[in-house]
Amino acid sequence: MITRPTAAEYLPFANTYVQHVPEGQDPLDQLRTQADTLKLLLANVSDEQALFRYAPGKWSIKESLVHMIDTERIFAYRALRIGRGDQTPLPGFEQDDYVPASGADARLLADIWHEYDTVRAATLSLFESFTPDVYARAGMASGHPLSMRALAHIIPGHEAHHISIFRDRYLPGLV
Repeated sequence: MITRPTAAEYLPFANTYVQHVPEGQDPLDQLRTQADTLKLLLANVSDEQALFRYAPGKWSIKESLVHMIDTERIFAYRALRIGRGDQTPLPGFEQDDYVPASGADARLLADIWHEYDTVRAATLSLFESFTPDVYARAGMASGHPLSMRALAHIIPGHEAHHISIFRDRYLPGLV
């Protein structure tokens, strides 16, 4: 099991995500089961409904899903670099620039789900390939230390955060 990182192993904003992995739970187990949870939650959402925004200026359901995919890719890339011992400081990214450039609202949900499944399979394959000693490694991202343990928690925690938002803010507006 990958133990919970300390607060010094990631930027403060990521604490929300780390806390979405229950204490004592292996974050990779959460990654393995989350897809089913998310797909069940959004199973009855049509392509048209997936354009819904719960408030002005907020992302649509499609945009939120693609944001989740993009973020997982970026964090998995960071894990690859740090896991392989690359100590080059990694830059941050601006999520609000990625979303409009994604073209998510013009895509079919089926295509977004296919991409989601592909990225999740790649993420799991990468993290499952790491030996236990790799999880003790750390690098720099966005000008702050970032550990492999933190990345293993941030990815499922970020998705759990968005699952809560779908449940609490998006789905009630679709009824």
